[in-house]
Amino acid sequence: MVEYNKLIFEISRPGRVGSSLPESDVDAIDLKEKIPQHLIRDVSAELPEVSELQLIRHYTALSNKNHGIDNGFYPLGSCTMKYNPKINEDVAHLQGFTHIHPYQPVESVQGALKLLYELQEDLAEITGMDAVTLQPSAGAQGEWTGLMMVKAYLEHNGEKRTKVLVPDSAHGTNPASATVAGFKTVTIPSNEQGLVDLNELRKHMNSDVAALMLTNPNTLGLFEKEIIEIAKIVHDSGGLLYYDGANANAILGKTTPGQMGFDIVHLNLHKTFTTPHGGGGPGAGPVGVKSKLLPYLPVPRIEKQKDNYVIDYNHPLSIGRVKGYYGNFGILVRAYTYIRTMGPEGLRQVSESAVLHANYLRKKLEPYFDAPYSQICKHEFVLSGSRQKKQGVRTLDMAKRLLDFGYHPPTIYFPLNVEECLMIEPTETESKETLDAFADVMIQIAREVEENPDIVLNAPHTTIIGRLDEVQAARQPILRYTKEVELEKETIKL
Repeated sequence: MVEYNKLIFEISRPGRVGSSLPESDVDAIDLKEKIPQHLIRDVSAELPEVSELQLIRHYTALSNKNHGIDNGFYPLGSCTMKYNPKINEDVAHLQGFTHIHPYQPVESVQGALKLLYELQEDLAEITGMDAVTLQPSAGAQGEWTGLMMVKAYLEHNGEKRTKVLVPDSAHGTNPASATVAGFKTVTIPSNEQGLVDLNELRKHMNSDVAALMLTNPNTLGLFEKEIIEIAKIVHDSGGLLYYDGANANAILGKTTPGQMGFDIVHLNLHKTFTTPHGGGGPGAGPVGVKSKLLPYLPVPRIEKQKDNYVIDYNHPLSIGRVKGYYGNFGILVRAYTYIRTMGPEGLRQVSESAVLHANYLRKKLEPYFDAPYSQICKHEFVLSGSRQKKQGVRTLDMAKRLLDFGYHPPTIYFPLNVEECLMIEPTETESKETLDAFADVMIQIAREVEENPDIVLNAPHTTIIGRLDEVQAARQPILRYTKEVELEKETIKL
C-alpha cells in the first residue's frame, strides 16, 4: 500500500512540451483592438506541461483501467454488449465518407445518400415496416420520435388520446419518453410467466389509450407468445402498438415486428447492428413505421428519384426535424457495413447463436441461483440472488466479486419486478470456452457465499480501487479534476 498523493498524480512540469507546431503565417493582431477587454485573459491558461511520451503513457494507462468488449466478457443484460467488427470502423473511416459535408450539393454526395437510402430499405425489410427514418440519435430519441408521430396521427384524425401503456418489465426510457411526448403512462403488470397479463391489458385498454409500448422478447428475455392477441386488443380499441427494438438481436431472420402486428419500431443500432456502445454517443435509433404513419415521418427524407438520390422536405404532415442534418452518419455507415457483411443468413445465425448461448448459460447456472422463470428464454435471462440474500450476501456483493476474475458483472436489480435480479446476456459473439469459464466463476461465487461469505462481502480484492461509498458517489460526485481535491488522502493499492 502506498499513498497516492499530489506528487504522484501531477506529472506536469514547467517547460515540458508535447507538441511541435509550425510557425504561424498569419499576421499578428492587436487583441485589445479586436476582442472586448473582459474576454482577454490576464494570465495564461493553466494547462498541463507534459511531453508527448508522458501524455501517451497517461492515456494508455487510463484505457488499461477500463473494461470493454475488446478485452473481456461483458454479459450486461439488456445492453447487448456484442463485439463490434473492425471492418465497420475501416469503412466508416474511408475518406469518401469522412471528408464530406452535409451542406454539399446533393449531386456531389450521391454515394453517401445511396448508402443512407439502402440502409433505410434494409432496416424496413428487417423490421417488416414500410418506411424508416435514420434521424434519431439514440434509442430513447427514437422512442420519443415514434410517440410524437403517434400524437400527430391521432390529432390529424381528430382524436385526443392521453395515455400510453407500459409493461412493468419495460426499459426505463419507455415511460420517460412517453412523458416527454406529453402522455401519461399506465403500468401493465406481468403474469406469473413473466409475460403481459392479458386481463390487465384488456382492463386498461379504452378510447383514452394512444399506444402500448412493448419489447418482444421482453426485458426478462421471454417471448410474448400472445403477441397476435395483444395486437388485436390494442388495435380493436383504436390504439397503436409500439415496438421497443432493444431486444431485436433475438429475432433477426426469424420474425419481424411487422409480422407481430406492430405499427412503429425503433432500433438500437449499437445493440443489434454493432455500432459503438456507450460513452455518451454518438448513437443512432432509426424508427420504422407502417404506411398509415408514413406521412408523419421526420424531414428531411432521403428518397430515390429514378437514378438519383434526393433530400426531400416536402411533407406537410411531418413532425419536422428531430436531429441536425440527416442522422449520425458515421454510425449509420457502421450499421450498413455490418448488415451487408452478414447478409440474411448471417443475421439469422446471429439470433440462433444468441438464443443458444443464453439458454446454455441459464441451464448451467439455474441449480446455484433462484430462477424466477425457468422456461426457454431468448437472448438473455434473469436469475435471482434471493437465496444468497438469506445468507447475508446481496446480488451487489456477488457482482463486485466478479470483478476479481476480470468479468464485467451482469445487469443487477433490473428489471425491478425480480428480487435481487441478475440479468445476463452473453450475446452471439462469445465462444463456448468463455461461457464455460464465466459459468465456473459464477458457481464458485455461489459456493463462496455458503462456505466463506466474507470473501464476497469484501470484494473486489484485485481492482485498483476497492468499494466506494455509493451514497456519496451518487450524491456528491466529483466530475472533474481540481486542485482542491485532496488526493493525498486517498489510499489505493498499486
